[in-house]
Amino acid sequence: MRWMVAMLALAGLSACNARDGKPDAKPALAALTFDGAAATDPKAVLAHGDRLTHVLGCRGCHTESLEGQWFNDDDPAMGKLYASNLTRVLANYSDQQLETLLRTGVHPTRHDLWVMPSEVFQRLSAADMKALIAYLRTVRPSGTPTPPPAPSAKAKAEMASGEIKPAAFYVAEYRAKTPVDLGKNHALGRYIAAATCAECHGADLTGVRDFGPGVSTPDLIVAGMYSNDEFIRLLTTGKGKTKADLGLMTLVGKGHFAYLTPHERGAVIAYLKARAERPQ
Repeated sequence: MRWMVAMLALAGLSACNARDGKPDAKPALAALTFDGAAATDPKAVLAHGDRLTHVLGCRGCHTESLEGQWFNDDDPAMGKLYASNLTRVLANYSDQQLETLLRTGVHPTRHDLWVMPSEVFQRLSAADMKALIAYLRTVRPSGTPTPPPAPSAKAKAEMASGEIKPAAFYVAEYRAKTPVDLGKNHALGRYIAAATCAECHGADLTGVRDFGPGVSTPDLIVAGMYSNDEFIRLLTTGKGKTKADLGLMTLVGKGHFAYLTPHERGAVIAYLKARAERPQ
């Protein structure tokens, strides 16, 4: 059950091709970057890292101020699950510890993490990860520390039974499956989709059946139904082809994808449409 990941996305990674089981190593996802990762000016690097906190959803779960929140208040039966006040905890970790936490879903002291989307953070290039961490280091402490997670007895039972899985489980799953490689011309779009869209639409973008209670996410083959203009509107305003409010996608469109550069947006649209149009 992926309801916890759905909660994270609302607030807001190669191995094999899932379609044919063949190695899917070219191009290597982590050899690519979001625009701005090649910057050498310190201010530009920090600006890039700041933008990534939006694109990757950090500010969705941890709030715009990064001060954290109780994010399952609409499902209190699961206890109180908090997104940490990052401004207060970052100083506790070295850069290497922070990167390990982000990429593996394993906490330096608490071990298993739950809800953290490390499955997609593991797909970030070294340059993008470096910029993200560099920016986070500049955030001044503010607000009050969030309490440690307090899962209810129900949540603990589902965690123990495996119905709710730790972040490390999804890291392994996403390492074993990546979006289909459509060649050099679509490499950047594939990288962006793998590090963003995959959080909700699955490791290889084929959708997630049990994303949340009564909720499934579609195979992104649905991208073929959108014109370029409709797709741009979706990724900048969150408005769908026929409906203005697409629920989770509307929040993600406005809160995450609106921060993509026009070049990045064009690349991901081109990749997803090419993926949709290839022979099935």
